[in-house]
Amino acid sequence: MLRFLAALAALCVFSTAAHAQSVAFTFDDAPNMSALPRLTAAQRNAAMLAALAKHKVKAALFVTASNGATTPEGNALVRAWGEAGHVIGNHTMTHPDLNNPAVSLAQYQQEILDCDAVIRTMPGYRKWYRFTYLREGKTPDKRDGMRNFLAAQGYRNAYVSLDTSDWRLEEKLIEVLAKNPQADLAPIKQAYLSHLRQRALAYRALSQRLQGRDIAQVMLMHHNLINALWLDDAIAQFKDMGWTIVTPDAAFQDPVYALQPVSEVTGQSLLLSMARSLGLGRFEGWTRLVDDGDTEIDALKAQGL
Repeated sequence: MLRFLAALAALCVFSTAAHAQSVAFTFDDAPNMSALPRLTAAQRNAAMLAALAKHKVKAALFVTASNGATTPEGNALVRAWGEAGHVIGNHTMTHPDLNNPAVSLAQYQQEILDCDAVIRTMPGYRKWYRFTYLREGKTPDKRDGMRNFLAAQGYRNAYVSLDTSDWRLEEKLIEVLAKNPQADLAPIKQAYLSHLRQRALAYRALSQRLQGRDIAQVMLMHHNLINALWLDDAIAQFKDMGWTIVTPDAAFQDPVYALQPVSEVTGQSLLLSMARSLGLGRFEGWTRLVDDGDTEIDALKAQGL
């Protein structure tokens, strides 16, 4: 704890000017090969890549290999990201939960090695690992075992600072389209954009509280339909907010990503893990950061969706 606090204090001396507000886009759980309304898997993939290309944004895609990367069709979708200049990272073979007592440390580590075997020849491949569910193990043995494993394998912990619940709004989107394929999606689009804005501003405020400055934010989103439909709008919204969009590589140069929170409840956003390590408890605004989009979902239900 003392080492963590000392490192945290040292980082607070970095100037705000050197770290003006920026954000990097990253996407988990690729390739999503599910049969969904409106767009096929290939169309969704192409739409996301087109939105990124339109805004000249380079992102990172984290692969859960069993989602389809072991098939020719799914493998081609992932490769398209690498060929477009995006980073390809590791998100395990089958997306197990390290916090689950039934999942051993050895099993979890093998999941990473198995995924690595699928993606390591792809263009854009980097040794970046994104923890599933952002959970790093409930016990010190699992947490420290994973930290040692990643270091030995030469992997970066691809932390998230700006966590979103786009997946929850995706569930609502699919539910609505299942009932009415021609449904007006404008309310869901607005809820999605409002959610991203709320989370961005809340995590920015938390970074200023913890670091005394704006850190380079790394945002978690997913390889899914909702982003295929409205990623263009999401990127435009960040630009309209005055945020600079940077590459994940550039964001990870921020020294905050060298920290390793010591709380036994590591997981979720790096910033929330830091807050727990510092014993902040349920600070003002905490609920909206951990509600999995409940506020937006409740508002949509109130509109009859």
